[in-house]
Amino acid sequence: MIHILAPCKVSFSRQELALIVVTMVWGATFLIVHTAMAHSGPLFLVGLRFAAAGVLAALIFHRQLRGLTRLDVIAGCAIGFTIFLGYSLQTYGLQTINSSTSAFLTALYVPMVPLLQWGLMRKPPRAMTWVGIGLAFTGLLLLAGPNALQVGLGRGEVVTVISAVAIAAEIILISRYAPLVDSARVTVVQLLAASIFAFATMPLAGEHIPGFSWVWVLAGVGLGAASAVIQLTMNWAQKSVSSTRATIIYAGEPVWAGIVGRLAGDRLPALAFVGAAFIIAGVIVSELKLKSARKLDLPLDTRSV
Repeated sequence: MIHILAPCKVSFSRQELALIVVTMVWGATFLIVHTAMAHSGPLFLVGLRFAAAGVLAALIFHRQLRGLTRLDVIAGCAIGFTIFLGYSLQTYGLQTINSSTSAFLTALYVPMVPLLQWGLMRKPPRAMTWVGIGLAFTGLLLLAGPNALQVGLGRGEVVTVISAVAIAAEIILISRYAPLVDSARVTVVQLLAASIFAFATMPLAGEHIPGFSWVWVLAGVGLGAASAVIQLTMNWAQKSVSSTRATIIYAGEPVWAGIVGRLAGDRLPALAFVGAAFIIAGVIVSELKLKSARKLDLPLDTRSV
């Protein structure tokens, strides 16, 4: 059976467009995190960020919280734990490895999501989705740069790989629970849960509350507002967008981070622009669908080519 590409008509749903927008916001937060890390430890910043996000979401959705269910709490805590692991371990790894290596190892979540979904949920991705994953992952490697391949087996590399697993688990859990829970309620729970996990881990990591600084205060509030919007949108959009498709969209995060960094004065190598093009191509290609020649109104001799 011959498969060909259907006519190239790419369209994005409201949910997919929303994920693209929050991915842009997500990318913009990295510059803020980089600045705030000079005034705060990683766990405190993660805890403050998600505490602010949780309180803001709770104030906005306080009426919906009256209907909080056991499943909302279970789903929110599970997702919140993966958020805490992903953000905290990635930040911890950056203390001993360079940013390009961190970007390379974190990018492993892109192929992890469809493989985990396939293995755990028996949902194999479509052919063009695999092509999109390959393009997006290649783009992430190009963005990371040649230094990213200098990967050892140190503690920083290990915890960063675990953070990639946590990010993949977060995306899969959101898709798993999104159709079953209220988006607003589960968002509040997962944000507060991520904050509690981060603050509770500070003594174990030997991290102390930093001296007062308006930098981490304003950064925490700003990042919190962004996190509330990001997580709420993810919970809402992934009710109808598959975890694999969402992953390809999220792969654009370093592209937007690079654009914001460039506007702030950072210089991007030519390879980074090529990588960005690969990621954008991956998002578009994954939307295309193969159609069997038997289903198309083609002449018999064309079908046999």
